[in-house]
Amino acid sequence: MAAANAPIVMREALTLPSIGINPQFITFTHVTMESDKYICVRETSPQNSVVIVDMNMPMQPLRRPITADSALMNPDSRILALKAQIPGTTPDHLQVFNIEAKTKIKSHQMPEQVVFWKWITPKILGIVTQTSVYHWPIEGEAEPIKMFDRASNLTNNQIINYRCDPSEKWLVLIGIAPGTPERPQLVKGNMQLFSVDQQRSQAFEAHAASFASFKITSKLHVIELGAQPGKPGFTKKQTDLFFPPDFADDFPVAMQISQKYSLIYAITKLRLLFVYDLETATAVYRNRISPDPIFLAAEASNVGGFYAVNRRGQVLLATVNEATIVPFVSNQLNNLELAVNLAKRGNLPGAENLVVQRFQELFSQTKYKEAAELAAESPQALLRTPPTVAKFQSVPVQAGQTPPLLQYFGTLLTRGKLNAFESFELSRLVVNQNKKNLLENWLAEDKLECSEELGDLVKTVDNDLALKIYIKARATPKVVAAFAERREFDKILIYSKRYFFLGVTHLFGMYKIHYSRPFVGYTPDYLFLLQTILRTDPRRNLIREATAFLLDVLKPNLPEHAFLQTKVLEINLVTYPNVADAILANGMFSHYDRPRIAQLCEQAGLYVRALQHYSELPDIKRVIVNTHAIEPQALVEFFGTLSREWALECMKDLLLVNLRGNLQIIVQTAKEYSEQLGVDACIKLFEQFKSYEGLYFFLGFYLSSSEDPDIHFKYIEAAAKTGQLKEVERVTRESNFYDPEKTKNFLMEVKLPDARPLINVCDRFGFVPDLTHYLYTNNMLRYIEGYVQKVNPGNAPLVVGQLLDDECPEDFIKGLILSVRSLLPVEPLVAECEKRNRLRLLTQFLEHLVGEGSQDVHVHNALGKIIIDSNNNPEHFLTTNPYYDSRVVGKYCEKRDPTLAVVAYR
Repeated sequence: MAAANAPIVMREALTLPSIGINPQFITFTHVTMESDKYICVRETSPQNSVVIVDMNMPMQPLRRPITADSALMNPDSRILALKAQIPGTTPDHLQVFNIEAKTKIKSHQMPEQVVFWKWITPKILGIVTQTSVYHWPIEGEAEPIKMFDRASNLTNNQIINYRCDPSEKWLVLIGIAPGTPERPQLVKGNMQLFSVDQQRSQAFEAHAASFASFKITSKLHVIELGAQPGKPGFTKKQTDLFFPPDFADDFPVAMQISQKYSLIYAITKLRLLFVYDLETATAVYRNRISPDPIFLAAEASNVGGFYAVNRRGQVLLATVNEATIVPFVSNQLNNLELAVNLAKRGNLPGAENLVVQRFQELFSQTKYKEAAELAAESPQALLRTPPTVAKFQSVPVQAGQTPPLLQYFGTLLTRGKLNAFESFELSRLVVNQNKKNLLENWLAEDKLECSEELGDLVKTVDNDLALKIYIKARATPKVVAAFAERREFDKILIYSKRYFFLGVTHLFGMYKIHYSRPFVGYTPDYLFLLQTILRTDPRRNLIREATAFLLDVLKPNLPEHAFLQTKVLEINLVTYPNVADAILANGMFSHYDRPRIAQLCEQAGLYVRALQHYSELPDIKRVIVNTHAIEPQALVEFFGTLSREWALECMKDLLLVNLRGNLQIIVQTAKEYSEQLGVDACIKLFEQFKSYEGLYFFLGFYLSSSEDPDIHFKYIEAAAKTGQLKEVERVTRESNFYDPEKTKNFLMEVKLPDARPLINVCDRFGFVPDLTHYLYTNNMLRYIEGYVQKVNPGNAPLVVGQLLDDECPEDFIKGLILSVRSLLPVEPLVAECEKRNRLRLLTQFLEHLVGEGSQDVHVHNALGKIIIDSNNNPEHFLTTNPYYDSRVVGKYCEKRDPTLAVVAYR
């Protein structure tokens, strides 16, 4: 059979190797799957660890370094149970951890070795030893509780499963033992069934078992446990498991029951799947489902199937093919009764013709009760239709007998709730018989589906009961009309909050109100209703309630609702501006009168909203100056919506009104939109108002990306004007783009108390004499000393030359020279002094250098010239000093004393 038409669909949900599980650990002793939520794998190399696979996100396994002999994940929550032997002991140590909370829940040292354990419920661990079975609740302080002793038929058996029924009154322990010598591969299965209430055990030969709750309407046994006297019983069922010849030694390793479809899944070691009907033990399907042996299975309760894990590491998911299983049973198995039952139990398609045919047969045989039961249980409510009701209505009523129509409705009522049409027809019968109390009871028991039509019917006999039906049916127009008839307008609003506004949640003001669409096809006069609500009680303010009502009505944002949109905003702008602000922020309206709302926003002090709605420049300029009540960032963002010309106009107005208060807003705007506004235009704006502070902040933002000399100069100028001397010093030191001459002249004119910016400019661009003259004439001698000593000693000759020109006292010049000493370049210093005929000024400095052992020819040349000019025994110097340059000194002597020149040349 093609896979698409098979009644059971198999698909690969996951492969354990694909998430890093080594194939050597894909075994019964290393892998556990207690439910369809988690798979737990225990690894022993390269290091001991436990891998937890959440089936909701299987590609993100959780691996933890844990040493254990066994690990079980809780069926419902992230709770991990671990079993391990303490070195040097035989008994097992059990521990339970909450993984999310990273806490230990319980621990216990067993007195004997544990041979098998599993979660039998989310709250209880079942523990099997060589002799007994225990239950260990993870809540509270209780230790494991002994439930029963193992029966003799399980002696020397390998325990492979342990289960309990939902009531925890029936327990089953399953083991396997080696087969007979003639057929060693045919493993023998043994089972011990234990009744908690009766404290008795019963032994069976079986490989797998499972419990199920079922509503009564190898060998596979279906047995009712705990039958109660006086109630319908369930007949024991059994059937053979037919193995193909190649699978003669195969045996079941797992059994799962689908509560959703009432099917039994038996999975064998050699990967066969047997599917049986739970009620009749009828074989439904058999097929090979895996290429490798299956060693583990778990129920997939949400889909009515099961998971199976094979030795290759495939995690297979088996599910019922809802579209094909019923046709398969009816056509392939030719079991029409089973097909109908499957369709009814699982609400499955495929048996429509069979159900309708069976219904017609029962009806023709006047078996109206059976026909009613079939209609009530028909899959997908196939027969719960008006034609079925009409068919029962058409049957003549026999004297002394219950009308078939009432039999039908009675059958439906015992099984659940009637649909809208059935509810109306039954209620019509009851109203005609004046049995209103039955209606009240059925409504209280939620047996009837309320509808507007049902409310209209009941209104003829009871207005109060009709109103209850309208409310449950969400028949909004009828509810409003009913309250209006009673003049209970307050209840309209209460109803609006409790029932009418259900569905999508919106945040409105400080409240969360829930909304739904009004009744389809009904378009009330909302403006009239709004006015009625507002006029209901002048002493009460119902504007919030009225607003909530209209917000839902106007949710579609239709052009024809423009007037109502405007009205809602008008009312709230006058009374609750914050509510109006929230409505506008939500953007749910787009057809209202924008100029009108702009005016009201301005009057209410919602200046940003007013700006967003005005479209004329004079209006914008009038509103925008209210910066005391406008969030600065919102105002900056608004400027981004204006044209270049309008933005500059508004910026100018803000500076005119309050230069100091609005400056930062304008600076931020200029920074944010400098490309759109133009850098030159922004500079011009600040210069127009002589706002050097504005220029400083704006150009500081733009400076790093500009190479314009004018911008760099203007930034230096603005920083100097605003007292930002550190910034002036930094830019004059770091920038390569300002005009040196212009900057030097400006700094000299502005006469800053700190001369370092001027020193930077003059030192970098060769204005040292100008710098020296400025500093000397402004009595800033410490800056001269600082420049020569710390900044650039190499320029000391130029400084000395300018100081000599400025007739600076010799003592200061001498002290300046001596403070630098050997760092001074001697040759240019001598040249500067010699051309001013002030060479003797250097006598002390030169003698100091000679005393320190200087052999610099320029030092000795200069000293020789001084000695010659002073006629201080020059012959001795010329004949004894070996370091001067005879050509330089000789030439110097020629003009003064040729005799000395001869001595020097010699």
